[in-house]
Amino acid sequence: MKILIYSANYAPEPTGIGKYSGEMAEWLASKGHEVRVVAAPPYYPNWKVAEGYQWPPYRREWLNGVDVWRAPLWVPSQPGGVKRVLHLLSFALTSAPVMLRQALWSPDVVLTVAPAMACAPVGWLTARLCGATAWLHVQDFEVDVAFQMNLLKGRKLKALALWLERGLLRRFDKVSSISSRMVEKLRFKGLDTDAIELFPNWVDTAGVNPLQRPSSFRAELGIRDEQTVALFSGTWGSKQNLLSIPAAARLLQHREDIVFVICGEGVMRTELEAACAGLGNVQLLPLQPKERLCELLGMADVHLLTQSAEAEDLVLPSKLTGMLSSGRPVVATCRTGTELGQVVSHCGVVVAPDCVPSLAAAVVSLTDDPERRRELGGFARAYAETSFAKEPILARWLNAAVRPRMPATVLPEQEAN
Repeated sequence: MKILIYSANYAPEPTGIGKYSGEMAEWLASKGHEVRVVAAPPYYPNWKVAEGYQWPPYRREWLNGVDVWRAPLWVPSQPGGVKRVLHLLSFALTSAPVMLRQALWSPDVVLTVAPAMACAPVGWLTARLCGATAWLHVQDFEVDVAFQMNLLKGRKLKALALWLERGLLRRFDKVSSISSRMVEKLRFKGLDTDAIELFPNWVDTAGVNPLQRPSSFRAELGIRDEQTVALFSGTWGSKQNLLSIPAAARLLQHREDIVFVICGEGVMRTELEAACAGLGNVQLLPLQPKERLCELLGMADVHLLTQSAEAEDLVLPSKLTGMLSSGRPVVATCRTGTELGQVVSHCGVVVAPDCVPSLAAAVVSLTDDPERRRELGGFARAYAETSFAKEPILARWLNAAVRPRMPATVLPEQEAN
């Protein structure tokens, strides 16, 4: 098949949507499909266009078997509220002519990845122009998140944004999302059940597996064998409730057998560094290359998955899959009734959001009970293998995407190969 992916975030971005869009495109290309991607230059999670991508603003490159077309966008150094909206709109505008040109290529499927709901109209139109399946994949509900976290405000503005979102969603042939609760929310927004697909994020269970020896990171960071490592690895963003980690570490300074490691990059760097100042039991690490992901996650005795209460069930943290695949227990800050809470309750400890003493107590309880850590870690690995393995998830999507072509709205002249 010819598959066109429209995703503002794309490889070589190491985390978040860019990681998954990149892995999906490369997997499809490895199966013999022709894959094109229209994307922005890499900028996440540093919120800065990567070196070597500043100029020219439009470019075309071959990346691991995928034909990638880049369009520029405005990247604010401190995203939030109106700035984030303008950021997404800038890519929607600059990428529109690039996308419409792809109709001449006559793809079989046009997959638009949200957030960047601003891109949805052009993704839908491109599919209609060439009779392709119009598929929208919702990684998080950006409108709901923006208002619940007060990034955007105003009852009338919210009503208008949700009305526009609902109209867009209902135009697509297929709309997918990454968790059962998010699929339920699509139904709540008025979509027919036949149009909805569950398309979870995945993990390479062969590439990330339980280490049977001490991680090399322990020696590099000077962590002793008898010390327990509580690790957070992911984007340092506002939805992560990251400041609860140094707050918990401050409560546990008397426990010399517990070390907190926070690995990543993002807009919260300055605040996080300030919160960790003077804490001898916290170490900060920059983002690590993909090749060292198994070593990094295997360093943990306990994974920390903090999340703001306002974002729960509007986004399922993508970092969860790697944590589970590493075969280590997870401590998550969320309510027990959320989907994240239900998953973690079988392979870790769920504590109330914003309750720092409960977070610290959960780390202590797992530190003091190695046998329970091993048992919960085994449950985590088993869940990853049955629910988040990469190959079956992508194969299911591909099977769902194979359908008769829609009649084209316009019969374009075929582009020469």
